[in-house]
Amino acid sequence: MRAVVIDAFRSRPEVREVAEPTAPPGGVVVRVMATGLCRSDWHAWAGHDEIALPHVPGHELAGVVAAVGAGVRRWRTGDRVTVPFVCGCGRCEWCRSGDAQVCPQQEQPGFTHWGSFAEHVALRAADTNLVAVPEHVDFATAAGLGCRFATAYRALAGRAQVAAGEWVTVVGAGGVGLSAVMIARALGARVIAVDRNPEALAVARGLGAEHTLRAAGTDVPAAVADLTGGGSHVAVDAVGSEQTCADAVLSLRRRGRHVQIGLLPPVEGHPRVPMARVIGWELDLLGSHGMAAADYPDMMRLIAQGALEPQRLVERTIGLEEAAALLPVFDTTPVAGMTMIDPAL
Repeated sequence: MRAVVIDAFRSRPEVREVAEPTAPPGGVVVRVMATGLCRSDWHAWAGHDEIALPHVPGHELAGVVAAVGAGVRRWRTGDRVTVPFVCGCGRCEWCRSGDAQVCPQQEQPGFTHWGSFAEHVALRAADTNLVAVPEHVDFATAAGLGCRFATAYRALAGRAQVAAGEWVTVVGAGGVGLSAVMIARALGARVIAVDRNPEALAVARGLGAEHTLRAAGTDVPAAVADLTGGGSHVAVDAVGSEQTCADAVLSLRRRGRHVQIGLLPPVEGHPRVPMARVIGWELDLLGSHGMAAADYPDMMRLIAQGALEPQRLVERTIGLEEAAALLPVFDTTPVAGMTMIDPAL
């Protein structure tokens, strides 16, 4: 099969023929119909994650079951499926309680094993991790659910428990940030979107952001305080840097809730967080690490009802060759939505 292969960190990825995977016991092989290009994939390419080389990246995907391993009960060849980017073992106490996203033995396609920038991908513990894709949901939309959209949904609905009428500040208007804007509005919140890219901010306005702020040259916390009368109730760092994390935390009102979605890799030592404000204003700091398959039904219902429209977040679809060229510069590439890959192109 054709796949994007990384031979060394920060080297130019190549598209070449590699061996097709086989279905593991309890798992499946999925023919990849769509897979997303995400900032997390760039972190893997840059060496910020412990991955074995050579490596095939890609962690948010949708497709058709092509082969089924021994012991799988719920799935058959031909089924339309997607999967969370965090796959639980299916056996531990966290998986049994529906919290596979914090499974100690978790696997992540594109990180712990070869991922979905390929024509086929192997997935383990299928009965725990796979999610059926309804016929009316296209594969590109379904692929975007696995990381960015589902992560944003659980961050706001599950972790921060956003209530109608609350102010929500979203720092970063890439795929996960724009997802957060849409979801916060669907929950009845008033949204402020922050980004350096005016095109992304225009998309955020179209998705319901009441205010938008250019990050460059703006005192973001002061601007949010002015707009909201003291700060937002909830803030989301959807980028993952010291600056964006601090801007989000300092944008909160007293007793506010911060949700960290963007990865904060300790590239130059552990990142600094304004903990004095956290203590003095009794802020809640919440992590959000994807969403387990068990939590998908509520989100899928809102999509079916039209209250959530993740298809609006897909900016473009590219092929494997273009994906290989784009991956090394994806951290600095202006985006105004999600980039999807069709391995058949």
